[in-house]
Amino acid sequence: MSTQSTLSKKAAHAEQPKGRKRMTVPDFSARKGGEPLVCLTSYTAHVARICDEVSDLLLVGDSLGMVIHGMPNTLGVTLEHMIMHGQAVVRGADKALVVVDMPFGSFEESTEVAFRNASRVIKETGCAAVKLEGGEEMAPTIRYLARRGIPVMAHIGLMPQAMNTAGGFKAIRDEAHWDAVIADAKAVEEAGAFSVVVEGVAEPLAAKITEAISIPTIGIGASAACDGQILVFEDMIGLFPRVPTFVKRYGNMEEMMRASVGVYAEEVKARNFPGPEHTYKPK
Repeated sequence: MSTQSTLSKKAAHAEQPKGRKRMTVPDFSARKGGEPLVCLTSYTAHVARICDEVSDLLLVGDSLGMVIHGMPNTLGVTLEHMIMHGQAVVRGADKALVVVDMPFGSFEESTEVAFRNASRVIKETGCAAVKLEGGEEMAPTIRYLARRGIPVMAHIGLMPQAMNTAGGFKAIRDEAHWDAVIADAKAVEEAGAFSVVVEGVAEPLAAKITEAISIPTIGIGASAACDGQILVFEDMIGLFPRVPTFVKRYGNMEEMMRASVGVYAEEVKARNFPGPEHTYKPK
């Protein structure tokens, strides 16, 4: 059996039942310890429509700075970027819970600034929740937002927005740092986060975090022991030649796109495109 036919059968089997309801924040939290939560990033309406068929949550991640806009990291992403792409994803998603990242510099200054920006994101995009990076140090902000009607997904472990202080994108493997990450998880839970992304940590640590808290853990470079998983959509479909160790490529879209563009260029040069079937006839 070909890889394509195998993937098609798996996709058909994975499709959610017709008529399923829109995922809500309480519904998502209630899945703790149950069927694993399927999460993917999405930055456009078209991709959102595709992923919405099987996803419980679509994250408009600040990774769009690198994936869509060619930035070297996520630090240059603005609130306007997040709102524009958030609007597109909300238009394309009918069933999944849509969460939008708070970009670097939009929430750290004060709880009031965080609320002003987070409320703007929700009002202007129609998303259900925001996500922000940080553990114990951001717990007061999470509490402030949650008590004012803004659901918050937390993000601990490897935090891309902290790459300058961390010296790059470094996974947390050293056991000497594990207690601090577990403390972060407990702090964001206590502050009112409805879920937490756990990124780039050793597998046993991810399992410990999942056992230690009562909200769903969503792993990325963490562990299958988490309550769900998330990947960057463009990474998992093979749109880039190099991907992180924790990414499994489920397709090779870059190869297909290069082949299609190559054939198009050849046909244009040979004047084989457009053909008669692609042109308008005079009346």
